[in-house]
Amino acid sequence: MAAKAASKLMRVLKADAANFAEDWHGVCARREDTVLDVEADVAKIIASVRSGGDDALRGFVKKFDGAKLENLEVTSDEWDEACDQVDSADRAAIGKAAMRVREFHRKRIPSSWEMREEGGGYMGQRVRPLARVGLYVPGGKAIYPSSVVMNAIPASVVEVPEILMATPPQKDGTIRPEVLMAARVAGVHRVFKMGGAHAVAALAYGTEEIPRVDKIVGPGNVWVATAKKQVFGQVGIDSEAGPTEVCIVADRSATPAWLAADLLSQAEHDELAQSVLITHMKGLVTRVQDQLKRQISDLDRSAIAEKSIRSRGVIVVTKNLDESIRLANEYASEHLVLAVEDPEKASKEVVNAGAIFMGHYTPVAVGDYMAGPNHVLPTGGTARFFSPLSVEDFLKRTSFMKFEPPKLRELGADIVRLANVEGLSGHGASVELRLQKIRRARREREAAREVEL
Repeated sequence: MAAKAASKLMRVLKADAANFAEDWHGVCARREDTVLDVEADVAKIIASVRSGGDDALRGFVKKFDGAKLENLEVTSDEWDEACDQVDSADRAAIGKAAMRVREFHRKRIPSSWEMREEGGGYMGQRVRPLARVGLYVPGGKAIYPSSVVMNAIPASVVEVPEILMATPPQKDGTIRPEVLMAARVAGVHRVFKMGGAHAVAALAYGTEEIPRVDKIVGPGNVWVATAKKQVFGQVGIDSEAGPTEVCIVADRSATPAWLAADLLSQAEHDELAQSVLITHMKGLVTRVQDQLKRQISDLDRSAIAEKSIRSRGVIVVTKNLDESIRLANEYASEHLVLAVEDPEKASKEVVNAGAIFMGHYTPVAVGDYMAGPNHVLPTGGTARFFSPLSVEDFLKRTSFMKFEPPKLRELGADIVRLANVEGLSGHGASVELRLQKIRRARREREAAREVEL
């Protein structure tokens, strides 16, 4: 099938075409065409877990994961045995990745601060970790020890007291050893065998066996994303995750085979993943299409990758590099690869991207596994206003202030005026009453001084 239509593996758009604006809008609006209507079903699952607790949860694990469980939590012995099964070289690679991610996130941890003003003004901000967080690690189509590392380590770095992890079990009720190994080195405290919307519900509301958390982070399918959205407000969540995506900006210095490999590296995740190549070099188009045809059949997940590339992949031909960067900013990609001669210069023009991969020797896989920056990134164009997962996601900030009488006397009249502007006379009265006491005390002090004289 691929051989007969090699030139059509990816749709090609030309930026100077009459209908380009409409077609490009459709590409950028990828969130809208991947939404599945599961709201009602997810709401039912959440309600069932809230009312039925562990029994309902075990029922959903059996229904959706095919595992019949006595205990939802991974025991200490299970955890030890699983870690012992991991190949030593794999264990070393997971450990090295965890070390680099930990090092990156330690660089800039927000701290508490305070300031004092003349007249008795004292204010500032206290920064503390959340008490308990839940990490969702997907399973099903693949195993993701790297997601464990990326989700858990920022929480571990700021010393969240309890880090819980939920991940779907295999049919025999076990968790893949590599996932449990990653959980151990990343600082996870407890692991629960559950996935999907029911796992999100259990973490959000708690059950007999599973404690309620303050925040849930981590990617998942549409059921997980919808459940996180529905429990938001009961708990905090990170940015709403959608299908993965990559946008590559390429110039004449790019290697077609490498571009094709980078496009496929995201397409193999999911049929709904999106791979976009933007280039002003027309000659690259055919050569990249040819490389896609050659490489796709060698992938273990070739069927998934081919469906993604055919249905959602796009190559955009522009007039120059500046236009390519402009379109990349409009797309606001989760992963942006700058396969250009001067990637550092080009990166300074990028304002919307989850993560930027600069140069020909920095494929997305570098960031996925070993570089250090977090690979939990905003998707679906939300890089316009969301950021990568970081230590800040596991911290809360509380502001504090204290005014002594001289400071309130200095600013009180303006506070009352602003309250009256907003029609909130009660606000003003709460200040005015105190000002009256301050003035009265001042008059009494002045009178006492006159008597002494």
